[in-house]
Amino acid sequence: MLNMNPNTSPLSQQLHEQLLQLITETSPGERLPSEPALAKDLGVSRATLREAMRTFETQGLIHRKQGVGTFVVHPTHVIESGLEKLESIESLAERIGLPVKMGDFQIDERTASEEECKALLLETCETVTVVSRVIEAEDRPVAYLFDILPQDVLSSDDLDFSFTGSVLDFLLRRGDPELRTSRTEIGAVAAAPEVARALGIQRGDVVLRFVATLFSGEGQVIDYSISYFLPGYFRFHVIRRVG
Repeated sequence: MLNMNPNTSPLSQQLHEQLLQLITETSPGERLPSEPALAKDLGVSRATLREAMRTFETQGLIHRKQGVGTFVVHPTHVIESGLEKLESIESLAERIGLPVKMGDFQIDERTASEEECKALLLETCETVTVVSRVIEAEDRPVAYLFDILPQDVLSSDDLDFSFTGSVLDFLLRRGDPELRTSRTEIGAVAAAPEVARALGIQRGDVVLRFVATLFSGEGQVIDYSISYFLPGYFRFHVIRRVG
């Protein structure tokens, strides 16, 4: 049971410490005790336990499978990158020797929304190509990516069996149009139902979100993208000059 002595750390901190110890001592791939059993053993409600478990799931330490149980993961690699240079997940993963692959993949052609029209600097809301896919590492989803592009830049007919998940790498290999800069807004958000399902996490769990606009050398917007990352598998940093 938890130590309820008021002179010790708060209940939530104790709970996180005990869960972390349990996860650390459990081998990757093994299943943790069921929620009812674990809540009883730790002396907390299932709701309190479930909220604490979210932290470890978004860190990539556990993976909850609906109707099956909670399994320990222990990521062996963390994709770390500076934000000064735009690179694909595949390029970053290859650098550290982490195999990644594309999971669920879908390509649609539809009329752009008002938000997408504005982001792509389109005069009229014309048809755009939407590429959505899941990127997997260590047998689990780690990123959920959307790219929205004008049809004169990319159409569904352009992507073939050689496409492995990175629209950026595809455009760079093609070489036309020339890519020059990208503006990206970065934040932490609660996972919406669609994002949670794609990443195999709980709705409301915190994920990293990048909203990016990719420009050509002539200033044309080539790609408007929204990317969601599991924090436990990614670490981003910025190197800044002083003065």
